[in-house]
Amino acid sequence: MEKLIQYLPYLIPILVVQLLLMIVALVDLARREKTRGPKWVWALIILFGELLGPIVYFIFGRVDEN
Repeated sequence: MEKLIQYLPYLIPILVVQLLLMIVALVDLARREKTRGPKWVWALIILFGELLGPIVYFIFGRVDEN
């Protein structure tokens, strides 16, 4: 437990970034009409993909709306 408290100053910013990425990715997913694949699959990837899930969505899931 003592080691966890020791690493807490490093873990909190990572957790905040992860939470922000998830929120931004989910909002973007909800607003887009088209994605590469079903939206429910992307939602699962974003939610359960930890830090990489939202990044994978932003790279591969979004479709240009031109």
